[in-house]
Amino acid sequence: MAIDLDAPELYFNRELSWLQFNSRVLAQAADESLPPLERLKFLAIYGTNLDEFYMIRVAGLKTLFKARIFESGPDKLTPAEQLKRIRAYLHREQERLEKIYKKILAKLEGHHVRIRPFDKLDKRAKTQIEAQFFDEIYPVIIPIAVDATHPFPHLNNLSFGLALTLKDESGHIKHGLVRIPRILPRFLRYEDTFVPVETVVEHFLASLFPGFTPLVATPFRVTRNADIEIEEEEADDFLELLQEGLRSRNRGQPVRLELVKGADKGLIAFLSAHLHLDEEDIYTYKKVPLNLGAFWQIVGEKHLAHLLLPPFTPRILPPLDTEDIYEAIEKQDILLYHPFDSFEPIVRFIQEAANDEETIAIRMTLYRVGQRSPIVKALIDAAKEGKQVMVLVELKARFDEENNLRWAKALEAAGAHVVYGIPGLKVHAKIAQVIKRRGKRLQSYVHLATGNYNPVTAKIYTDFSYLTSKSDIGKDATQFFHFLTGFSSFTTLQRLYMSPTQIKPKLLKLIKQEAAYGKEGMIVLKANSLVDADIIKALYRASQAGCRIELIIRGICCLRPGIEGVSETIRVSSIVGKYLEHPRVFYFKHDKIGTYISSADLMPRNLVRRIELMTPIEESGLKEKIGQILKLQLADNVRRWELQSDGNYLKVPTTGKAIDNHAVLENYTKRIHDKSSKETSEYVKRLAQKMLKEES
Repeated sequence: MAIDLDAPELYFNRELSWLQFNSRVLAQAADESLPPLERLKFLAIYGTNLDEFYMIRVAGLKTLFKARIFESGPDKLTPAEQLKRIRAYLHREQERLEKIYKKILAKLEGHHVRIRPFDKLDKRAKTQIEAQFFDEIYPVIIPIAVDATHPFPHLNNLSFGLALTLKDESGHIKHGLVRIPRILPRFLRYEDTFVPVETVVEHFLASLFPGFTPLVATPFRVTRNADIEIEEEEADDFLELLQEGLRSRNRGQPVRLELVKGADKGLIAFLSAHLHLDEEDIYTYKKVPLNLGAFWQIVGEKHLAHLLLPPFTPRILPPLDTEDIYEAIEKQDILLYHPFDSFEPIVRFIQEAANDEETIAIRMTLYRVGQRSPIVKALIDAAKEGKQVMVLVELKARFDEENNLRWAKALEAAGAHVVYGIPGLKVHAKIAQVIKRRGKRLQSYVHLATGNYNPVTAKIYTDFSYLTSKSDIGKDATQFFHFLTGFSSFTTLQRLYMSPTQIKPKLLKLIKQEAAYGKEGMIVLKANSLVDADIIKALYRASQAGCRIELIIRGICCLRPGIEGVSETIRVSSIVGKYLEHPRVFYFKHDKIGTYISSADLMPRNLVRRIELMTPIEESGLKEKIGQILKLQLADNVRRWELQSDGNYLKVPTTGKAIDNHAVLENYTKRIHDKSSKETSEYVKRLAQKMLKEES
C-alpha cells in the first residue's frame, strides 16, 4: 500500500524544531572545552535568539489562536497545541540554563572575573559603584508612580526595570516602576567585577522616591509582538508607512514577562493585570540575570579577550592578493568561502568600481549591511561622482528596517536611484553588478553570494561569494535589475534562477532527476532551514527510490529522517560552532552542472514569497572546492549533531581523530597564506586534497 506522504506524523513542527536548534546553541555554552567567555557568548546568542522567537513566532501563534485558526503546518498541530508545547519546553529548559550559567560563573571566578549583585560587594567596590550610580544612572532612569492619577505607563518592547511596592508617611501602600533605559549599561563595572544595574537601582530606591519607604521590589522584562504588518497595496508613501510600522513595534501586544525567583506575589499580580498575560507566559529565573543578550557587554571587554577562542584573521588568497580584482575576474571565475577567505575583496570590488573612471554603472541589492558600511559609503561616492548607481534597499528586512532606511535616504541624497523593495515580496537576493567601458565594448562583472554585504557578519558567518565576468550571467544580472526597477512582470533568467518562479521548480526537477538513479543517486543540500513540504515530499520519494541524501541543516528541519519505507536513506546533520553556518548549497551527483549556491533557504517564505537567486557553479575547480567543504562538514565529529527519527538531536561522538571543520579550515587557510603568493592554483588544489585526506 502506498504511503501517504502528507501524513502529519512525517513532519516535525517548525517551532519545536527551532527550539531544538536553540538548545544546540545552549549546548555550546555547556561545552567545558571552550573558554569561559566563549561559553558566555553562546548564552548571549541563546537569549537573543529566544527574544526574537517570542517577538515573532510566539506572537504569530497567539494571533492565529485569537483568529481561531486551527491548522498552521503539515504537522497539523493547532496554534494552541504549539503554544502549550513551546511553553512546556522552555520551562523545562530553564533548569538546564541555570546550571550552565552557574558553571560558567565558577569558571570566570577562576580567572578573577565576577558577576555579583550590589549587596555582595565589599565596601570599596560599593563606594565606587555608588558614585557611578549617582553620576551616570540616577540622572537617566525614570521613577514612575502608579495610582489613580498616574496610570500604568506603556512599556516598550523589551522594556526592563523594577516594579515596587512603597509606603508613604501616612502608611498608605503604593505601587511604582523604575524604567531602566537601554542606553544604560546592563552591568556596572568595578575592576573585573560586573554588577547588574537593577541590583544597584534597587539599593537606592529611597533616593528615587523621597518620602516613601520601599517595601518590596522585583526586576522585570516585557516582550511584545514585534512583527510589522504593512498593507503595501494601500500605501501612497511606503516610507511613511514603514516609519509608522516601526513606531508600532513598541506598541504590540505583550507576549512574555520575565521575572526573578522570589518575586513578590502582589507585584506579579500587579504586572500581570496591567500586561494582560497568561501565567504560562511568565518565566522566572533563579540566578540568571534578565536579558541574556546583555552578556555581550562582558564578552566585548577587550582586556578579557584571552577568555575567548583565539581570533582568526581572514586571508586574501591568490590571485586576489596580488592582482587587480577586475583583471583576476576576467581571467577566471573566483569562489570565496568566508570568513576563511577574506571579505575584503568584495569591499574592494565596489570601492575600486566607485573610483574607476571606466565604471559606467554599479547595481546592488542590500538586505543587511551594518551601521558603518564601507560598501554603502563607496556607492555614495560613486553617485556623487556622476556614475549610474542603482540600489535596491530592502526596507522590510526584519529588525534592520531603521538602519536600511537611513542608508536609503543617504544614497538618494547622493544621487543614486534607490528602489524600496517589491510590493508583497522581500528581495533577499545577494547580487552586485559593475559595468565598465573597455575600449569600444562594455564589460559586466557580477558578484553573487549566499550572505549579506556586511563586512562585520562576514567575519562570523560562513558564506560563499562568486565573482564572474561571464557574458550570459552579466545579461541575466542586467535583466534582473531591470525587473527590480521597472513595471515588468516576473522574468525568466537564462543562466541564473530566480524565486518565486524558477528556484523551487528547478530544485524539484533536480531531486526527481537524481531519484531516477536509485542507489547510485546522491543529493547533498546545505541550508539554514528545511520547511517547504513539496521539497520534503520530493526528498521522501527520492529516498524511497534508494537515493542517498545528506542534509546539512543548521536550524529548523521539518523532515523526519530514518522512517522505514519513507526516509531510510536520509541523514540530517546540524553544525553549531565558532562560526554561524549560513550558506545554501545544493549538490546533485548526476546533474550536468551538479552544484548550485543560493540566497534561498528551503522554506515557503524564500521559495514562494521572496525574490531570491540561485547560481550554477560550472567550473570544475570551484565545484571541487565546494565538494571538499561539504565532505569535511559531513566528517565533522566535534561540532556536528544528527537528527533522530524521534525529533531529538544527538551529538556525533568524537571517535578517532577529532575533526572540527571550522578549525580545519582556519588551519588550511593559514597554510596556504604562509606560502609564497606566487603559488599556483594547482598547488592550492593539491594541498586542499591532501588536507582533506589527512583530516578524514
